[in-house]
Amino acid sequence: MTVPAYHFAGRGTGPGGAAGAGGRAHASTRGEGGTFTTVALKIKFLRPSTGARLIAEGTIVQQGRTAGMAECSVTDENGRLIAKATSTCLTLRGDQAKGR
Repeated sequence: MTVPAYHFAGRGTGPGGAAGAGGRAHASTRGEGGTFTTVALKIKFLRPSTGARLIAEGTIVQQGRTAGMAECSVTDENGRLIAKATSTCLTLRGDQAKGR
């Protein structure tokens, strides 16, 4: 993703982007008509991102019928690790998914 300049803080550093990629990884497993909700999210910011281009890669670590765990790594354009995240999500189906 390319980070627009207005997202950068006063010192010229930007957000990690780790939460979005983990959520997308989990969303890919939910099935037709299903949705999910985040139960836990842990992000470790390892260095400031000062470049405009970040690469976020989300993968599923474990996916059960109801709960799943995803991991995400965010690197800059030089391959340096910016952030690492883990998330646990619950898959909602049927009546639980209505209106979400």
